[in-house]
Amino acid sequence: MKTSLLSKSKYLSGLQCPKLLWVEVNDPKRLPETDATTQYIFDQGHLIGELAKELFPEGINIPQESFMGNINQTKNLIKERKPLFEAGILTGNLYSRIDVLYPSGEEEWDILEIKSSTSVKGIHIDDLSFQKFCCEEEGLTIRKCCLVYINNKYFRDGEIDPSQLFTIADVTAEVENIAVDTRDRINSMLRVISLGECPEVIIGPHCRDPYECPLEECWEHLPETNVFTLYYSGMKSFDLYNSGIVSIEDIPVDYKLSEKQAIQKESLITGETHLDKEAIKGFLASLEYPLYYMDFETISPAVPPFDGTRPYQHTPFQFSVHVVRDAHSNPEHYSFLAEGTQDPRPMLLEELQKILGDSGSIIAFNKGFEERILKDLGNAFPECEVWVNQVVNRTVDLLTPFRNFDYYHPSQKGSASLKAVLPTVTGRGYEELDIADGKLASIQFEKVTYGEVSDEERNKVRSDLEKYCELDTEGMIWIVERFKQFTE
Repeated sequence: MKTSLLSKSKYLSGLQCPKLLWVEVNDPKRLPETDATTQYIFDQGHLIGELAKELFPEGINIPQESFMGNINQTKNLIKERKPLFEAGILTGNLYSRIDVLYPSGEEEWDILEIKSSTSVKGIHIDDLSFQKFCCEEEGLTIRKCCLVYINNKYFRDGEIDPSQLFTIADVTAEVENIAVDTRDRINSMLRVISLGECPEVIIGPHCRDPYECPLEECWEHLPETNVFTLYYSGMKSFDLYNSGIVSIEDIPVDYKLSEKQAIQKESLITGETHLDKEAIKGFLASLEYPLYYMDFETISPAVPPFDGTRPYQHTPFQFSVHVVRDAHSNPEHYSFLAEGTQDPRPMLLEELQKILGDSGSIIAFNKGFEERILKDLGNAFPECEVWVNQVVNRTVDLLTPFRNFDYYHPSQKGSASLKAVLPTVTGRGYEELDIADGKLASIQFEKVTYGEVSDEERNKVRSDLEKYCELDTEGMIWIVERFKQFTE
């Protein structure tokens, strides 16, 4: 087998799982294609990287199109002792690209790694340790290692100020603490990628830490009712799996489960729905007409898009509200979907105030999300704060009966999300929609609102967004009506 390069990204994969490392190097076709959500994360990281470069106005961008061209230019530009962006370091069969290589003193250099994170994480230290190792192997003297990450307390006011948006942390000591292990880790990974066959690795907590592993094949042998679908199981699922118990139905009678996990197991064994009629009746009795079924869709980009917003803040661009005036009324549907690139919040607030009235229950699914949006709106627009607080106090959480396991159906697979419970309660779901989850809704809205797309695509996405958000609130009506039937 030919000698392969160990790059920075593959080094980090190797820290997580040797099988993942081997596949990335030797059989990448086994990896799934990059989905829309992952691509969005990559794009956000690129945008953050470009903004952070403004912190170093004298920096030189090294073109990345040619692999060896980048490396050769790096060697030449190092002599000029200026900040370098995307410096390529190739030493033996190790390769790393440095976000910012910053000259210090007469001969030393600082490494600055730019992340779209809002804190320093262990994986970032590992990342920098590999970069430092490569640079030193190539003969560079590294003085400091720093992480440039997002300050999530920053509120936009006018043009983005990179000096306020970013925090620079000196993590040299942390990098030095693991430096002694870096060479051994590299040698171990070089041995892995040179293997003629893929190493077998048993699934474990490493599959989700620090990132969700893309290798879906490792989980394909599990039955649909596997122990990893056990409600809030944490390490318990791995303990069961490692002891040879794969299906929830096979968990021993004397194995300690929480009350909700026991309900899940019993429901699977009997094939019947668990229903606490008295608890459901109590929930229904807490609802006061008129009923307002409400749902927001939001964007949460790394770079705050409007004045008064902060990084990753959920900013609403859409709502759907179904109003049921009394027990005999048909639902009335109201919706809002922002147009144009301006801040959507003022008009959204104005339209919402026209609909919600001053009495009656406002029903949301996982109301903590809607309440957070509302409170952010109240903070941003103080003239509406009193009204917002009144709305928050009227909000009821339809998630509660499902989170409490007052209702549980075996097909939920331990999930209490709306996507999981709607089909089980009503027989209807999101299968026929082109946009069927909130993250994709956010990505698609950003794409057609701030990107360059055809009118046809824009109109199609906006129509899909309307259908998706409407189903979220209409679906809640169906659930409540079914709850009434269950308790008759």
